[in-house]
Amino acid sequence: MTTEPEEPAAPAGPDAVLRALADPHRRQILRLVQYAELPAGQIASHFELTQQAVSQHLTVLKRVGLLTERREGTRRLYSLRTESLQPLRNLLDEFWPDALTRLKQTVEQDHPRT
Repeated sequence: MTTEPEEPAAPAGPDAVLRALADPHRRQILRLVQYAELPAGQIASHFELTQQAVSQHLTVLKRVGLLTERREGTRRLYSLRTESLQPLRNLLDEFWPDALTRLKQTVEQDHPRT
């Protein structure tokens, strides 16, 4: 029996997302579920951590909205919610508001059109 994903957490602010991403295990979890939904047990098999420790990392990522969880029978399947990275993207954009313009100018200077 397949069920719909649980309602995702409200979008977290950039500070909460940064705190969640600060842990290398959590970043690795996100890489694992970036392209495909995976069950918790399969995620845990990639780590030398206890199942409980992986479960705690999944909870943190889910709480800040970086993961979505879907139940299928007794299994819990996780996938990345890329839209939840938007607050972090917005924060980084504040530091590089004209980065593309500068890049364009640099490329045009290095490779002028003839």
